[in-house]
Amino acid sequence: MKKKLAIDNRLTGFSTKKRGWGPIEYLSISNIYKYLFLIVSAVIHIEVAESQVLEKYLEIAVDNNPALQASFKGYQASLEKTNQVSLENPQLNIGVFTRPMELLMGNQRAEASVMQMFPWFGMLKTQKEEATLMAEAKYEEFRQQRNVLLYQVKETYFQLQQLENTIDITDSNLEILKSLERLAIIRYQGGNTADAVSSVTSAVKRPARGGQQGGADDGMGMGGASAGSASSMGQSSRSTSAMSGMGSGSASGKLTDVLRLQVQIKALESDLQQLEVDKRPLLVRFNQLLGRDKNEPVNIQNQLESQKEMGWELAMLEQILETNPMLLMLEKEGLAYQKQGEMAKLEGKPMFGLGVNYMVFSPRPESGMVGSMDGMYYMPAGMGNNMVMPMATLTLPVYRKKYRAMEAESKLYWEANERQKEDLQRNLETEFESILASIKDTDRKIRLLEEQIELTEQTLELSVTAYATEGSSFEEILNIQKELLDFRLNLLNTKIEREIQFARMETLVGF
Repeated sequence: MKKKLAIDNRLTGFSTKKRGWGPIEYLSISNIYKYLFLIVSAVIHIEVAESQVLEKYLEIAVDNNPALQASFKGYQASLEKTNQVSLENPQLNIGVFTRPMELLMGNQRAEASVMQMFPWFGMLKTQKEEATLMAEAKYEEFRQQRNVLLYQVKETYFQLQQLENTIDITDSNLEILKSLERLAIIRYQGGNTADAVSSVTSAVKRPARGGQQGGADDGMGMGGASAGSASSMGQSSRSTSAMSGMGSGSASGKLTDVLRLQVQIKALESDLQQLEVDKRPLLVRFNQLLGRDKNEPVNIQNQLESQKEMGWELAMLEQILETNPMLLMLEKEGLAYQKQGEMAKLEGKPMFGLGVNYMVFSPRPESGMVGSMDGMYYMPAGMGNNMVMPMATLTLPVYRKKYRAMEAESKLYWEANERQKEDLQRNLETEFESILASIKDTDRKIRLLEEQIELTEQTLELSVTAYATEGSSFEEILNIQKELLDFRLNLLNTKIEREIQFARMETLVGF
């Protein structure tokens, strides 16, 4: 305990041993800065930890998603194409005579030849470059699939955030209704409404739990509202039973106000239960994208504040045109088609081969007689020496139509690729402008909704006070409360939409 106190003293700059001073007396300006630095560092650490939750899930998805792994295996397979570029296999021919061929230099028994064909100069290099470019195009296709996966993970994560914050906002609205219910009961009883008005004001100003860190309370990593719903139902039933013994003649409020509130409370409690049910499909989809078991817990942070810096859009379009995976894939394919055109030209050149022929001879025995007149010519005995004969061969590509068609084919593919790339660039520019306009629109809506929420909260507080003191229309309070709920939900949906649009923008850029 003493050691821990000493460490705390060193961190804060406090000391209780020097000169007998207490902590406040010894606090200097430098120590104040140190103390503030520690507080700011702790806050930054919390915010970074919150932003790292989604990054962690993105890494898990990249490592475990089966479809993405299959795409990467396809890229690895395309890399092996570069190792398949080589010379043609040499040809080995072996022949054995069933009866020796009698020649002047001996009887030929067998022969063997080896021939190696060589393409025209530069052919192998061009083939390897074409295979490399196609593999690079395959990698860009893999990057595009990875970007789509990351977008799907982000979108599902934001939908879970939206659902959790919707539960918080609905629960906060439920608390407002319960406070209004207590106020209506007190007015119906003719009691003092000061505490009830204060309770309503506190419920209106209470921040939703969406501004706090999400937990893993329900076994799936998300804090639920089921316990709050059960508590609300219990309180509602108790309020109904309490009203059963009330009189109806001396009160200044209306029983219908209480009953209408209870109807809305029960409707909100049913909505909360349905929202809890709606979590399950999203959690299963999220885990499926991550390549995990569907029952794995998911930690959802409820913070919705965007960390994008101002002016980010100025260089974004240029970056998209430089790093978009689909654009780079078309660029690599276009270069590959150019290499195919070069290969077609080289295939129209002659191929040449070098080889050697080895002939096996055996000594020929002497036959016939010298000067014989009976028709038997004299054949002297042969030497029987084996022979080696170097060989060379050359192909003659005289049928040029085939090679001209191959060149025209690669050229047409390249021209089509150029048109596709031009069309994709325009589509990317159009989509960028559309997303940018949507983001700016959501920013404007967020500012408007925040102002509307603030004004509606003030209006609701004033209306509640007027109802408690003057007995003004309770219908107006319910309408204002409904508007407040709608504004809060619209603000949440708008913030989620902005984050989804940012995710779409990041998908266009590529990773």
